Amino acid sequence: QVQLVESGGGLVQAGGSLRLSCAASGGTFSRYAMGWFRQAPGKEREFVAAINWSGGGRTYYADSVKGRFTISRDNAKSTVYLEMNSLKPEDTAAYFCAATSRDVGLGSRIVYAYWGQGTQVTVSS
Repeated sequence: QVQLVESGGGLVQAGGSLRLSCAASGGTFSRYAMGWFRQAPGKEREFVAAINWSGGGRTYYADSVKGRFTISRDNAKSTVYLEMNSLKPEDTAAYFCAATSRDVGLGSRIVYAYWGQGTQVTVSS
Protein backbone atom coordinates (compact mmCIF):
# COMPACT_ATOMS: atom_id res chain seq x y z
CA GLN A 1 0.00 0.00 0.00
CA VAL A 2 1.37 3.35 -1.07
CA GLN A 3 0.63 6.52 0.85
CA LEU A 4 0.96 9.89 -0.86
CA VAL A 5 1.06 13.29 0.81
CA GLU A 6 1.03 16.51 -1.21
CA SER A 7 2.32 19.87 -0.04
CA GLY A 8 3.24 23.28 -1.42
CA GLY A 9 -0.12 24.64 -2.45
CA GLY A 10 -1.23 28.16 -1.64
CA LEU A 11 -2.41 31.51 -2.93
CA VAL A 12 -0.37 33.20 -5.65
CA GLN A 13 -0.91 36.06 -8.07
CA ALA A 14 -1.24 35.47 -11.78
CA GLY A 15 2.19 35.13 -13.35
CA GLY A 16 3.67 33.71 -10.18
CA SER A 17 5.13 30.31 -9.39
CA LEU A 18 4.58 27.45 -6.98
CA ARG A 19 6.30 24.13 -6.43
CA LEU A 20 4.21 21.19 -5.33
CA SER A 21 5.71 18.14 -3.67
CA CYS A 22 4.31 14.67 -3.18
CA ALA A 23 6.03 12.40 -0.70
CA ALA A 24 5.44 8.67 -1.07
CA SER A 25 5.79 5.89 1.45
CA GLY A 26 4.93 2.22 1.71
CA GLY A 27 6.19 1.05 -1.65
CA THR A 28 9.18 0.89 -3.95
CA PHE A 29 8.90 4.42 -5.26
CA SER A 30 11.27 3.91 -8.17
CA ARG A 31 8.92 1.27 -9.62
CA TYR A 32 5.89 3.57 -9.79
CA ALA A 33 4.92 6.03 -12.45
CA MET A 34 3.67 9.24 -10.89
CA GLY A 35 1.05 11.68 -12.07
CA TRP A 36 -0.44 15.02 -11.13
CA PHE A 37 -4.12 15.75 -11.66
CA ARG A 38 -6.26 18.72 -10.73
CA GLN A 39 -9.90 19.34 -10.03
CA ALA A 40 -11.67 22.68 -10.01
CA PRO A 41 -15.07 23.09 -8.32
CA GLY A 42 -17.82 21.60 -10.44
CA LYS A 43 -15.40 20.08 -12.93
CA GLU A 44 -13.97 16.65 -13.64
CA ARG A 45 -10.54 15.73 -12.35
CA GLU A 46 -8.14 16.29 -15.21
CA PHE A 47 -4.66 15.17 -16.11
CA VAL A 48 -1.83 17.67 -15.63
CA ALA A 49 1.49 15.81 -15.91
CA ALA A 50 3.08 12.41 -15.44
CA ILE A 51 6.52 10.85 -15.26
CA ASN A 52 7.22 7.18 -15.84
CA TRP A 53 9.51 4.89 -13.91
CA SER A 54 11.19 3.16 -16.79
CA GLY A 55 12.77 4.73 -19.82
CA GLY A 56 14.69 7.36 -17.93
CA GLY A 57 11.76 9.23 -16.46
CA ARG A 58 9.91 10.23 -19.58
CA THR A 59 7.44 13.07 -18.97
CA TYR A 60 3.98 13.84 -20.30
CA TYR A 61 1.94 17.04 -20.06
CA ALA A 62 -1.53 18.29 -20.74
CA ASP A 63 -1.56 20.86 -23.54
CA SER A 64 -2.87 23.50 -21.13
CA VAL A 65 0.28 23.38 -18.99
CA LYS A 66 2.95 22.47 -21.53
CA GLY A 67 5.83 24.91 -21.38
CA ARG A 68 4.75 26.26 -17.97
CA PHE A 69 4.77 23.23 -15.67
CA THR A 70 7.59 20.75 -15.08
CA ILE A 71 7.26 17.37 -13.39
CA SER A 72 10.30 15.69 -11.87
CA ARG A 73 11.09 12.95 -9.41
CA ASP A 74 13.74 12.21 -6.82
CA ASN A 75 13.77 8.47 -6.22
CA ALA A 76 16.21 8.80 -3.32
CA LYS A 77 13.65 10.98 -1.51
CA SER A 78 10.58 9.10 -2.79
CA THR A 79 9.18 12.43 -3.90
CA VAL A 80 7.66 13.81 -7.08
CA TYR A 81 7.51 17.53 -7.79
CA LEU A 82 5.43 19.81 -9.95
CA GLU A 83 7.07 23.14 -10.72
CA MET A 84 4.41 25.58 -11.88
CA ASN A 85 5.37 28.85 -13.55
CA SER A 86 3.42 31.62 -15.27
CA LEU A 87 0.35 30.62 -13.32
CA LYS A 88 -3.06 31.69 -14.56
CA PRO A 89 -6.38 32.03 -12.73
CA GLU A 90 -7.64 29.00 -14.68
CA ASP A 91 -4.96 26.90 -12.95
CA THR A 92 -6.90 27.31 -9.70
CA ALA A 93 -7.83 23.83 -8.46
CA ALA A 94 -7.09 21.13 -5.95
CA TYR A 95 -3.99 19.28 -7.14
CA PHE A 96 -3.62 15.56 -6.53
CA CYS A 97 -0.68 13.27 -7.02
CA ALA A 98 -1.18 9.65 -7.94
CA ALA A 99 0.90 6.51 -8.35
CA THR A 100 0.64 3.49 -10.61
CA SER A 101 2.71 0.40 -11.24
CA ARG A 102 1.77 0.67 -14.91
CA ASP A 103 3.93 2.62 -17.28
CA VAL A 104 1.49 3.35 -20.10
CA GLY A 105 -1.72 5.29 -20.39
CA LEU A 106 -0.49 7.74 -17.77
CA GLY A 107 -2.88 10.47 -18.88
CA SER A 108 -5.87 8.49 -17.68
CA ARG A 109 -7.13 8.54 -14.11
CA ILE A 110 -8.15 4.90 -14.24
CA VAL A 111 -4.60 3.52 -14.34
CA TYR A 112 -3.68 5.05 -10.99
CA ALA A 113 -4.23 2.90 -7.92
CA TYR A 114 -3.06 5.33 -5.26
CA TRP A 115 -4.03 8.94 -4.64
CA GLY A 116 -3.10 11.69 -2.22
CA GLN A 117 -5.54 13.95 -0.42
CA GLY A 118 -4.75 16.98 -2.55
CA THR A 119 -3.38 20.46 -2.04
CA GLN A 120 -5.19 23.64 -3.02
CA VAL A 121 -3.72 26.07 -5.52
CA THR A 122 -5.44 29.43 -5.93
CA VAL A 123 -4.28 31.93 -8.54
CA SER A 124 -5.63 35.45 -8.20
CA SER A 125 -5.99 37.79 -11.16
